[in-house]
Amino acid sequence: MSGKEQEPVIEQSDDSIESPVSVSVEESPITSTKTEEVVPEVPVNEIKEELNYLSLDLFSDIRQVSIEDLLNSNVEEEVSPEDQERYLSTFSDISEREIITGRVIGMNEKEVLIDIGFKSEGIISRNEFKEDALPEVGEKLDVFLEKMEDESGKTVLSKEKADFFRRWIELRNIHETGEIISGRIIRRIKGGMIVDLNGVQAFLPGSQIDVRPVKDFDKYIDTDLDLRVVKFNEFRKNIVVSHKAILEESLAEKRDELFLNLEVGKVVEGRVKNITDFGVFVDLGGIDGLLHITDLSWGRINHPSELIGMDDTLNVKIIDFDKDKKRVSLGLKQLTPHPWENVAGQYPEGTKVIGKIVSMTNYGAFIEIEPGVEGLVHVSEMSWTRHVKNPSEIYSLGDEVEAVVLSIDSEEHKISLGAKQLLDDPWSQIEEKYTVGTVVPGKIINLTQFGAFVELEEGIDGLIHVSDFSWTKIIRHPKEIVEKAQAVEVRILEVSRESRRISLGLKQVEEDPWPELVKVFETGKKVEGEIVRILDKGIILLLEQEVEGLIPFGRQSKRQRKELTAKYKAGQLVSGVVMEVKPDDKKVIVFVDELSSDVPFQKDDVKEFLDNQSAPVGEKIQIPIDSSDNNDLEETEESGELTEE
Repeated sequence: MSGKEQEPVIEQSDDSIESPVSVSVEESPITSTKTEEVVPEVPVNEIKEELNYLSLDLFSDIRQVSIEDLLNSNVEEEVSPEDQERYLSTFSDISEREIITGRVIGMNEKEVLIDIGFKSEGIISRNEFKEDALPEVGEKLDVFLEKMEDESGKTVLSKEKADFFRRWIELRNIHETGEIISGRIIRRIKGGMIVDLNGVQAFLPGSQIDVRPVKDFDKYIDTDLDLRVVKFNEFRKNIVVSHKAILEESLAEKRDELFLNLEVGKVVEGRVKNITDFGVFVDLGGIDGLLHITDLSWGRINHPSELIGMDDTLNVKIIDFDKDKKRVSLGLKQLTPHPWENVAGQYPEGTKVIGKIVSMTNYGAFIEIEPGVEGLVHVSEMSWTRHVKNPSEIYSLGDEVEAVVLSIDSEEHKISLGAKQLLDDPWSQIEEKYTVGTVVPGKIINLTQFGAFVELEEGIDGLIHVSDFSWTKIIRHPKEIVEKAQAVEVRILEVSRESRRISLGLKQVEEDPWPELVKVFETGKKVEGEIVRILDKGIILLLEQEVEGLIPFGRQSKRQRKELTAKYKAGQLVSGVVMEVKPDDKKVIVFVDELSSDVPFQKDDVKEFLDNQSAPVGEKIQIPIDSSDNNDLEETEESGELTEE
């Protein structure tokens, strides 16, 4: 028991009414400071008169119970289920972020008051209701409990969020069951459209609007579409819907029916659905067939858009199909005859044709004579006179050119064409035009180690060999005498129509001076010349009239030759005696006593030495010297120098 005063418990029997009633309050053991209150006695007759309307049975069950009796009592009172339910209904099990039902009890300019059975009324902003759809007092609403109490102690509710979460739960069930729903497209965003699903917004990708690519998205705004929920993200509150999925289901039924009627070789009508780099997709009324780029035309095309446009209606032939993989291969060129069926008769050998260059390689150019029929002009058939290394030197891609049919291989579908055959072969009359021995003008167009090429006319070249540049000098490279683009006069030495070659001579334009030089450099004549080069086996001098003189070493030992050559250098003047003149070798043999050995150089030795100088290029030769040095010295005519190994 608490420290509060104990209410008096009255125990009364029928006999007690007759005696004066006295009520006393027993003092609680906890509150011992209570003073006794004395109730004045009232005559029994007066009490009876006042309570004469009460039945005597009213107090028949009243008995007096002490505090100890209450403390020690184990009596359990039973409560009826109806009373218990009525009692529990007075408590509200309410928590935040839940949808609950409330009743409108009033509204003001800003808020609507809702009774949700809590200690205070909830409020909803009037902005959540349309002005023409405000609730009436007493109307029941489902609301979302945002906060039990805000800063002002008010319970914050939301009608919009309640509608959203109720609809969200419905859409979750719709996604699980695959049910088709209707939505209104309200606006366009990047990648697709936003759809209103009766209070909840969802994303409709552009690729999921139709089975065909959509060009104009704006025409779908403010329109209703049947949709299927294809993605439902609870965490991000994200919903993706598709209209294409519904269309594909209906098309799948048509597709199965159409596959039953497909036949290879059958011609069907279709509409161009999509164009790619590798081909065209054609809608056959529920089935998409592929018209590959190679089956568009017998000719060569770079992109299908050159022949086909979007939404074009085409008649195509079914080439192949696969029921399991739902694939159909189509052909357009197969509706026309193969162009090679009559090529041999249409283009016999020797026929002149005109076509467009559609491809070029390093070995030739391909010319399209007609769609599906191409011929090759090889680089060797492009010019009679030019050495063409690449067709780009003459042609460009897309050029329209003329050619002559050289040969046809119908089985391999190959045609050989020639462009030079359109012109006369300038080499056919070359021998009559360029007679051997005549002098003609020309221009140096190229220099090589072995000679210079001279252009006699456009496309006709001749070669001046290094040996035909000078009567008196040994030329090691043509640049010592001529330069590129220089105009020269040359003599025709040889003409060959078969090999298409012309040999030219520069020195032959002038008379051979050696018959006179033999007289000038008679044997025994004393001459003087400037040292041009010092070789291992002799010294080269520049004599008068630009004639080269040779001082061959005698039979000295290797050490003696080194000692002798150390005394001489280029540019130094040396005197000697003419031993012999060799016109064929363009040399005058000069004898210098100091450079000879004790045994004089014999005439036969000189002859052998000079003969060895005219050996083929690259061949190593030896001159007669002392047998002890026979393996030490060799001459290489290719380098033009005497070298010591």
